[in-house]
Amino acid sequence: MAPAPAPSPAETPFTPATGDGPLPAEPRDRRTAAVRTAFDGLLQIRRLTQDSETVPAAWELRKLTHAVALALEAAPFTPSATDADGNRTATGYRVRPGEEPRTVAVDWLGPPGSGAAAEERDRLTRCAETLTALGWDALLYRGPRRRWFAEVRPPHGTR
Repeated sequence: MAPAPAPSPAETPFTPATGDGPLPAEPRDRRTAAVRTAFDGLLQIRRLTQDSETVPAAWELRKLTHAVALALEAAPFTPSATDADGNRTATGYRVRPGEEPRTVAVDWLGPPGSGAAAEERDRLTRCAETLTALGWDALLYRGPRRRWFAEVRPPHGTR
């Protein structure tokens, strides 16, 4: 029995880039179109379920990491990336679960010598502004080794 063929890009479910793992494999124009379609769908869900594009929808609250990564990728910010050994191969954002429940953290990371640490505060400020405009609460903090990160959470009063 022959092995099943690999799924085509059209059959592969869309996943926003979180900044961990390899960069998306599809050509840039195809990826940009997929991100735009997914983000437009997210805004449509917001309009249909709560008559507003400025408050996160229930889906986003259940999938914080994916929702924040989609918003950043659609902005468009560049995601970071890692190789199979976990070494950073690209400079950009990384979205990860936060320390507190119902939060995510956004870091600005890159390979050694990339200058990511020098630009992180400016880049994370822009990420936080983008997320705030979309209804998230996003604040910058200094973490271990005095590295900046943005803590992102649903707006006060959302369940």
